[in-house]
Amino acid sequence: MQPRVNRRAFLRTAVAALAAGTTLPLLQACGGREENPTPTAAGGTGATAEPTATAAVTPATQASPSPAATTATPTARGTIGGSLTVYSGRSESLIGPLMDQVQSALGIDVRVRYGDTAELAAAILEEGERSPADLFFAQDAGALGAVAREGRFIELDAEILDRVEPRFRSPQGLWVGISGRARTVVYNTDQLSEADIPASILDFANDERWRDRLGWAPTNGSFQAFVTALRVLRGDDAARSWLEGLKALGTRTYENNTAIVRATIAGEILAGFVNHYYLVREESQAGQDLPAENYFYRNGDPGALINVAGVGILASGRNQEQAKALVDYLLSAEAQQYFAEQTFEYPLIEGVPASPKLIPLEQIQTPDIDLSDLDDLQGTLALLQEVGLL
Repeated sequence: MQPRVNRRAFLRTAVAALAAGTTLPLLQACGGREENPTPTAAGGTGATAEPTATAAVTPATQASPSPAATTATPTARGTIGGSLTVYSGRSESLIGPLMDQVQSALGIDVRVRYGDTAELAAAILEEGERSPADLFFAQDAGALGAVAREGRFIELDAEILDRVEPRFRSPQGLWVGISGRARTVVYNTDQLSEADIPASILDFANDERWRDRLGWAPTNGSFQAFVTALRVLRGDDAARSWLEGLKALGTRTYENNTAIVRATIAGEILAGFVNHYYLVREESQAGQDLPAENYFYRNGDPGALINVAGVGILASGRNQEQAKALVDYLLSAEAQQYFAEQTFEYPLIEGVPASPKLIPLEQIQTPDIDLSDLDDLQGTLALLQEVGLL
Protein backbone atom coordinates (compact mmCIF):
# COMPACT_ATOMS: atom_id res chain seq x y z
CA MET A 1 0.00 0.00 0.00
CA GLN A 2 1.27 3.49 -0.75
CA PRO A 3 2.59 5.55 2.20
CA ARG A 4 -0.21 7.38 3.99
CA VAL A 5 -0.35 11.04 2.97
CA ASN A 6 -0.63 13.72 5.66
CA ARG A 7 -4.41 14.06 5.80
CA ARG A 8 -4.38 17.46 7.52
CA ALA A 9 -2.13 18.97 4.85
CA PHE A 10 -4.23 17.44 2.10
CA LEU A 11 -7.52 18.69 3.52
CA ARG A 12 -6.03 22.13 4.07
CA THR A 13 -5.10 22.13 0.39
CA ALA A 14 -8.72 21.30 -0.36
CA VAL A 15 -9.90 24.24 1.74
CA ALA A 16 -7.55 26.61 -0.03
CA ALA A 17 -8.70 25.34 -3.41
CA LEU A 18 -12.33 25.74 -2.45
CA ALA A 19 -11.72 29.31 -1.38
CA ALA A 20 -10.17 29.93 -4.79
CA GLY A 21 -13.10 28.28 -6.55
CA THR A 22 -11.04 25.28 -7.67
CA THR A 23 -12.59 21.82 -7.91
CA LEU A 24 -10.41 19.03 -6.55
CA PRO A 25 -10.79 15.32 -7.30
CA LEU A 26 -10.71 14.71 -3.55
CA LEU A 27 -14.10 16.30 -3.17
CA GLN A 28 -15.48 13.66 -5.48
CA ALA A 29 -13.80 10.96 -3.44
CA CYS A 30 -14.99 11.86 0.04
CA GLY A 31 -18.67 12.10 -0.79
CA GLY A 32 -19.01 14.81 -3.43
CA ARG A 33 -20.38 12.29 -5.88
CA GLU A 34 -21.96 10.01 -3.30
CA GLU A 35 -25.72 10.00 -3.49
CA ASN A 36 -27.38 10.53 -0.15
CA PRO A 37 -30.37 8.17 0.03
CA THR A 38 -33.56 10.21 -0.13
CA PRO A 39 -36.42 9.61 2.31
CA THR A 40 -39.21 7.92 0.38
CA ALA A 41 -42.74 7.59 1.68
CA ALA A 42 -44.57 4.44 0.72
CA GLY A 43 -45.59 4.73 -2.88
CA GLY A 44 -43.64 7.98 -3.22
CA THR A 45 -41.30 9.10 -5.94
CA GLY A 46 -38.31 10.41 -4.02
CA ALA A 47 -35.47 11.36 -6.31
CA THR A 48 -31.75 11.04 -5.73
CA ALA A 49 -30.45 13.87 -3.60
CA GLU A 50 -26.92 15.24 -3.71
CA PRO A 51 -25.58 17.03 -0.65
CA THR A 52 -25.54 20.78 -1.15
CA ALA A 53 -22.12 22.23 -0.50
CA THR A 54 -22.78 25.48 1.31
CA ALA A 55 -21.34 27.46 4.15
CA ALA A 56 -24.79 28.52 5.26
CA VAL A 57 -26.06 27.35 8.62
CA THR A 58 -29.70 26.29 8.40
CA PRO A 59 -31.83 26.29 11.54
CA ALA A 60 -34.06 23.26 11.94
CA THR A 61 -37.59 24.46 11.41
CA GLN A 62 -40.81 23.68 13.21
CA ALA A 63 -42.69 23.06 10.00
CA SER A 64 -44.92 20.00 9.81
CA PRO A 65 -42.75 16.97 9.11
CA SER A 66 -42.92 15.32 5.72
CA PRO A 67 -44.88 12.07 5.37
CA ALA A 68 -41.56 10.22 5.52
CA ALA A 69 -40.87 11.67 8.95
CA THR A 70 -44.15 10.71 10.58
CA THR A 71 -43.42 7.01 10.98
CA ALA A 72 -41.40 7.60 14.13
CA THR A 73 -42.52 9.77 17.02
CA PRO A 74 -39.72 10.73 19.43
CA THR A 75 -39.86 9.16 22.88
CA ALA A 76 -39.99 11.74 25.64
CA ARG A 77 -36.47 12.24 27.00
CA GLY A 78 -36.93 15.50 28.84
CA THR A 79 -36.30 19.00 27.58
CA ILE A 80 -32.63 19.93 27.49
CA GLY A 81 -32.78 23.31 25.79
CA GLY A 82 -29.78 25.24 24.55
CA SER A 83 -28.39 25.24 21.03
CA LEU A 84 -26.28 22.99 18.82
CA THR A 85 -24.33 23.45 15.59
CA VAL A 86 -24.07 20.38 13.35
CA TYR A 87 -21.79 20.05 10.32
CA SER A 88 -23.62 17.52 8.17
CA GLY A 89 -22.40 15.68 5.11
CA ARG A 90 -25.84 14.09 4.99
CA SER A 91 -28.32 16.11 2.96
CA GLU A 92 -31.08 18.29 4.37
CA SER A 93 -33.70 16.22 2.55
CA LEU A 94 -32.47 13.19 4.48
CA ILE A 95 -31.90 14.38 8.05
CA GLY A 96 -33.90 17.61 8.11
CA PRO A 97 -37.01 15.83 9.45
CA LEU A 98 -34.93 14.21 12.19
CA MET A 99 -33.44 17.55 13.20
CA ASP A 100 -36.95 18.96 13.42
CA GLN A 101 -37.97 16.13 15.70
CA VAL A 102 -34.94 16.67 17.94
CA GLN A 103 -35.77 20.35 18.22
CA SER A 104 -39.36 19.55 19.10
CA ALA A 105 -38.63 16.72 21.53
CA LEU A 106 -35.58 18.09 23.33
CA GLY A 107 -36.05 21.82 22.94
CA ILE A 108 -32.61 22.19 21.35
CA ASP A 109 -32.10 24.97 18.80
CA VAL A 110 -30.37 22.87 16.11
CA ARG A 111 -28.46 24.75 13.45
CA VAL A 112 -27.08 22.70 10.57
CA ARG A 113 -24.37 23.50 8.08
CA TYR A 114 -25.02 21.15 5.17
CA GLY A 115 -22.27 20.37 2.71
CA ASP A 116 -19.98 17.80 1.18
CA THR A 117 -18.45 15.48 3.78
CA ALA A 118 -14.88 16.17 2.60
CA GLU A 119 -15.37 19.93 2.60
CA LEU A 120 -16.77 19.85 6.10
CA ALA A 121 -13.97 17.63 7.42
CA ALA A 122 -11.49 20.05 5.85
CA ALA A 123 -13.27 23.00 7.41
CA ILE A 124 -13.20 21.42 10.88
CA LEU A 125 -9.45 20.83 10.64
CA GLU A 126 -8.80 24.30 9.24
CA GLU A 127 -10.96 26.06 11.82
CA GLY A 128 -9.29 24.23 14.68
CA GLU A 129 -10.35 25.32 18.15
CA ARG A 130 -12.29 28.19 16.57
CA SER A 131 -14.73 25.88 14.82
CA PRO A 132 -18.37 26.59 15.66
CA ALA A 133 -19.21 22.92 15.06
CA ASP A 134 -20.37 20.87 18.02
CA LEU A 135 -21.01 17.64 16.10
CA PHE A 136 -19.87 16.22 12.75
CA PHE A 137 -22.36 13.98 10.91
CA ALA A 138 -20.34 12.38 8.11
CA GLN A 139 -21.51 10.43 5.11
CA ASP A 140 -18.64 7.95 5.47
CA ALA A 141 -16.38 6.51 8.13
CA GLY A 142 -13.19 7.56 6.39
CA ALA A 143 -13.90 11.24 7.00
CA LEU A 144 -14.63 10.51 10.65
CA GLY A 145 -11.34 8.64 10.90
CA ALA A 146 -9.47 11.60 9.41
CA VAL A 147 -10.91 14.04 11.95
CA ALA A 148 -10.43 11.59 14.82
CA ARG A 149 -6.75 11.11 14.00
CA GLU A 150 -6.22 14.84 14.44
CA GLY A 151 -7.53 14.63 17.99
CA ARG A 152 -10.68 16.64 17.32
CA PHE A 153 -13.29 14.29 18.85
CA ILE A 154 -14.07 13.47 22.47
CA GLU A 155 -14.51 9.88 23.58
CA LEU A 156 -18.18 8.92 23.55
CA ASP A 157 -19.95 7.44 26.56
CA ALA A 158 -19.84 3.66 26.81
CA GLU A 159 -23.63 3.50 27.02
CA ILE A 160 -23.84 5.09 23.57
CA LEU A 161 -21.05 3.02 22.04
CA ASP A 162 -22.46 -0.25 23.34
CA ARG A 163 -25.64 0.19 21.31
CA VAL A 164 -23.64 -0.44 18.12
CA GLU A 165 -21.51 -3.45 17.19
CA PRO A 166 -17.75 -2.81 17.48
CA ARG A 167 -17.26 -3.26 13.73
CA PHE A 168 -19.41 -0.17 13.11
CA ARG A 169 -17.71 2.25 15.50
CA SER A 170 -14.31 3.66 16.34
CA PRO A 171 -12.13 1.22 18.31
CA GLN A 172 -11.10 4.20 20.41
CA GLY A 173 -14.71 5.27 20.97
CA LEU A 174 -14.25 8.55 19.10
CA TRP A 175 -17.12 8.15 16.64
CA VAL A 176 -20.09 5.86 16.23
CA GLY A 177 -22.01 4.59 13.19
CA ILE A 178 -25.63 5.69 12.79
CA SER A 179 -26.68 3.73 9.68
CA GLY A 180 -25.05 1.12 7.46
CA ARG A 181 -24.60 0.77 3.71
CA ALA A 182 -23.59 -2.61 2.31
CA ARG A 183 -21.66 -3.05 -0.90
CA THR A 184 -23.48 -5.45 -3.21
CA VAL A 185 -23.46 -6.79 -6.74
CA VAL A 186 -26.78 -5.94 -8.35
CA TYR A 187 -27.61 -8.42 -11.11
CA ASN A 188 -30.32 -8.92 -13.72
CA THR A 189 -32.50 -11.89 -12.72
CA ASP A 190 -33.77 -12.49 -16.25
CA GLN A 191 -30.23 -13.35 -17.32
CA LEU A 192 -28.45 -14.52 -14.17
CA SER A 193 -29.02 -16.43 -10.97
CA GLU A 194 -27.25 -16.08 -7.64
CA ALA A 195 -25.10 -19.08 -8.55
CA ASP A 196 -23.57 -17.09 -11.42
CA ILE A 197 -21.97 -14.55 -9.08
CA PRO A 198 -18.28 -15.32 -8.32
CA ALA A 199 -17.36 -16.50 -4.82
CA SER A 200 -15.18 -13.40 -4.36
CA ILE A 201 -15.63 -9.95 -5.80
CA LEU A 202 -12.01 -10.20 -6.91
CA ASP A 203 -12.92 -13.06 -9.24
CA PHE A 204 -14.82 -10.77 -11.62
CA ALA A 205 -11.53 -9.43 -12.96
CA ASN A 206 -10.14 -11.13 -16.07
CA ASP A 207 -13.20 -13.42 -16.41
CA GLU A 208 -14.35 -13.22 -20.04
CA ARG A 209 -17.93 -14.09 -19.08
CA TRP A 210 -18.29 -10.49 -17.92
CA ARG A 211 -16.84 -8.73 -20.95
CA ASP A 212 -18.84 -5.56 -21.68
CA ARG A 213 -21.55 -6.64 -19.22
CA LEU A 214 -20.52 -5.00 -15.94
CA GLY A 215 -21.01 -1.49 -14.61
CA TRP A 216 -19.18 0.71 -12.10
CA ALA A 217 -18.95 4.37 -11.08
CA PRO A 218 -15.28 5.30 -10.49
CA THR A 219 -16.06 8.92 -9.55
CA ASN A 220 -18.56 7.82 -6.92
CA GLY A 221 -17.62 8.18 -3.26
CA SER A 222 -18.94 4.76 -2.23
CA PHE A 223 -16.97 3.01 -4.96
CA GLN A 224 -13.81 4.86 -3.99
CA ALA A 225 -14.35 3.93 -0.34
CA PHE A 226 -14.54 0.29 -1.45
CA VAL A 227 -11.30 0.60 -3.41
CA THR A 228 -9.71 2.16 -0.32
CA ALA A 229 -10.89 -0.82 1.73
CA LEU A 230 -9.46 -3.20 -0.88
CA ARG A 231 -6.11 -1.42 -0.63
CA VAL A 232 -6.16 -1.70 3.16
CA LEU A 233 -7.16 -5.38 3.09
CA ARG A 234 -5.12 -6.74 0.17
CA GLY A 235 -2.61 -4.03 -0.73
CA ASP A 236 -2.17 -1.65 -3.63
CA ASP A 237 -0.96 -4.30 -6.07
CA ALA A 238 -4.10 -6.41 -5.60
CA ALA A 239 -6.34 -3.36 -5.93
CA ARG A 240 -4.53 -2.23 -9.07
CA SER A 241 -4.79 -5.72 -10.59
CA TRP A 242 -8.54 -5.83 -9.90
CA LEU A 243 -9.16 -2.42 -11.42
CA GLU A 244 -7.01 -3.12 -14.48
CA GLY A 245 -8.64 -6.51 -15.00
CA LEU A 246 -12.14 -5.05 -14.95
CA LYS A 247 -11.14 -2.14 -17.17
CA ALA A 248 -9.67 -4.58 -19.70
CA LEU A 249 -13.04 -6.37 -19.77
CA GLY A 250 -14.75 -3.20 -20.96
CA THR A 251 -16.61 -2.53 -17.71
CA ARG A 252 -19.01 0.32 -18.42
CA THR A 253 -18.68 3.57 -16.53
CA TYR A 254 -21.78 5.23 -15.07
CA GLU A 255 -22.25 8.47 -13.16
CA ASN A 256 -23.63 6.92 -10.00
CA ASN A 257 -25.23 3.91 -8.31
CA THR A 258 -28.73 4.78 -9.49
CA ALA A 259 -27.66 4.71 -13.14
CA ILE A 260 -25.98 1.31 -12.63
CA VAL A 261 -29.10 -0.17 -11.04
CA ARG A 262 -31.35 1.14 -13.81
CA ALA A 263 -28.99 -0.18 -16.50
CA THR A 264 -29.06 -3.59 -14.80
CA ILE A 265 -32.85 -3.62 -14.62
CA ALA A 266 -33.04 -2.68 -18.30
CA GLY A 267 -30.66 -5.50 -19.28
CA GLU A 268 -28.06 -3.05 -20.59
CA ILE A 269 -25.54 -4.79 -18.34
CA LEU A 270 -25.66 -8.07 -16.44
CA ALA A 271 -24.42 -6.74 -13.11
CA GLY A 272 -22.84 -3.78 -11.35
CA PHE A 273 -21.09 -2.72 -8.16
CA VAL A 274 -23.34 -0.57 -5.94
CA ASN A 275 -24.60 0.13 -2.43
CA HIS A 276 -27.53 -2.03 -1.42
CA TYR A 277 -30.32 0.51 -1.00
CA TYR A 278 -30.49 1.79 -4.57
CA LEU A 279 -32.31 -1.30 -5.85
CA VAL A 280 -34.61 -1.35 -2.82
CA ARG A 281 -35.49 2.27 -3.47
CA GLU A 282 -36.16 1.65 -7.18
CA GLU A 283 -38.55 -1.18 -6.28
CA SER A 284 -40.25 0.93 -3.62
CA GLN A 285 -40.83 3.71 -6.10
CA ALA A 286 -42.08 1.26 -8.74
CA GLY A 287 -44.40 -0.43 -6.25
CA GLN A 288 -43.36 -3.86 -7.50
CA ASP A 289 -40.48 -6.27 -7.80
CA LEU A 290 -38.10 -5.53 -10.66
CA PRO A 291 -35.92 -7.98 -12.65
CA ALA A 292 -32.88 -7.47 -10.45
CA GLU A 293 -31.52 -8.64 -7.10
CA ASN A 294 -28.72 -7.63 -4.77
CA TYR A 295 -26.04 -10.23 -4.16
CA PHE A 296 -24.58 -9.82 -0.68
CA TYR A 297 -21.17 -11.28 0.04
CA ARG A 298 -21.30 -12.76 3.55
CA ASN A 299 -17.95 -14.53 3.88
CA GLY A 300 -15.57 -11.80 4.99
CA ASP A 301 -14.63 -11.07 1.38
CA PRO A 302 -13.70 -7.45 0.52
CA GLY A 303 -17.03 -7.42 -1.32
CA ALA A 304 -18.80 -7.80 2.04
CA LEU A 305 -17.78 -4.29 3.14
CA ILE A 306 -20.40 -2.35 5.08
CA ASN A 307 -19.56 1.34 5.44
CA VAL A 308 -21.41 3.64 7.80
CA ALA A 309 -22.62 7.18 8.12
CA GLY A 310 -21.72 8.28 11.61
CA VAL A 311 -21.10 11.06 14.09
CA GLY A 312 -18.39 12.43 16.33
CA ILE A 313 -18.58 15.17 18.97
CA LEU A 314 -16.02 17.97 18.63
CA ALA A 315 -13.66 18.45 21.56
CA SER A 316 -13.81 22.19 20.91
CA GLY A 317 -17.61 22.23 20.92
CA ARG A 318 -19.34 24.54 23.35
CA ASN A 319 -22.52 22.50 23.57
CA GLN A 320 -21.42 18.97 24.34
CA GLU A 321 -24.47 18.15 26.48
CA GLN A 322 -26.74 18.95 23.53
CA ALA A 323 -24.45 17.05 21.14
CA LYS A 324 -24.62 13.96 23.35
CA ALA A 325 -28.41 14.25 23.41
CA LEU A 326 -28.48 14.32 19.61
CA VAL A 327 -26.30 11.20 19.35
CA ASP A 328 -28.58 9.51 21.88
CA TYR A 329 -31.57 10.35 19.71
CA LEU A 330 -29.95 9.20 16.46
CA LEU A 331 -29.34 5.82 18.12
CA SER A 332 -32.89 5.58 19.45
CA ALA A 333 -35.47 3.16 18.07
CA GLU A 334 -37.49 5.91 16.40
CA ALA A 335 -34.55 7.42 14.52
CA GLN A 336 -33.19 4.01 13.52
CA GLN A 337 -36.63 3.04 12.27
CA TYR A 338 -36.60 6.16 10.11
CA PHE A 339 -33.37 5.05 8.40
CA ALA A 340 -34.68 1.51 7.96
CA GLU A 341 -38.07 2.43 6.50
CA GLN A 342 -37.40 5.66 4.64
CA THR A 343 -33.85 5.39 3.27
CA PHE A 344 -33.54 1.58 3.34
CA GLU A 345 -30.17 1.75 5.09
CA TYR A 346 -29.27 -0.70 7.82
CA PRO A 347 -30.27 0.36 11.34
CA LEU A 348 -27.34 -0.32 13.65
CA ILE A 349 -29.00 -0.86 17.02
CA GLU A 350 -30.47 -4.12 18.23
CA GLY A 351 -34.23 -4.54 18.00
CA VAL A 352 -34.90 -2.42 14.92
CA PRO A 353 -35.33 -4.64 11.86
CA ALA A 354 -33.97 -3.71 8.45
CA SER A 355 -36.05 -3.86 5.30
CA PRO A 356 -37.21 -7.44 4.58
CA LYS A 357 -35.45 -7.06 1.23
CA LEU A 358 -32.08 -7.13 3.01
CA ILE A 359 -29.89 -9.86 4.46
CA PRO A 360 -29.82 -9.41 8.26
CA LEU A 361 -26.59 -7.83 9.47
CA GLU A 362 -25.84 -10.76 11.73
CA GLN A 363 -25.64 -13.00 8.66
CA ILE A 364 -22.96 -10.87 7.00
CA GLN A 365 -19.38 -11.50 8.00
CA THR A 366 -17.73 -8.23 7.07
CA PRO A 367 -14.00 -8.05 6.32
CA ASP A 368 -11.67 -7.48 9.27
CA ILE A 369 -11.08 -3.75 8.89
CA ASP A 370 -11.17 -0.64 11.04
CA LEU A 371 -13.48 1.65 9.08
CA SER A 372 -11.44 4.62 10.32
CA ASP A 373 -8.69 3.40 7.97
CA LEU A 374 -10.82 4.34 4.97
CA ASP A 375 -9.48 7.88 5.36
CA ASP A 376 -6.64 7.45 2.82
CA LEU A 377 -8.72 8.44 -0.18
CA GLN A 378 -5.93 10.45 -1.76
CA GLY A 379 -4.02 7.23 -2.30
CA THR A 380 -7.12 5.74 -3.91
CA LEU A 381 -7.50 8.73 -6.20
CA ALA A 382 -3.89 8.39 -7.25
CA LEU A 383 -4.43 4.71 -8.02
CA LEU A 384 -7.61 5.37 -10.02
CA GLN A 385 -5.82 8.06 -11.99
CA GLU A 386 -2.88 5.73 -12.61
CA VAL A 387 -5.22 3.07 -13.97
CA GLY A 388 -6.98 5.64 -16.16
CA LEU A 389 -10.37 5.65 -14.46
CA LEU A 390 -10.30 9.33 -13.41
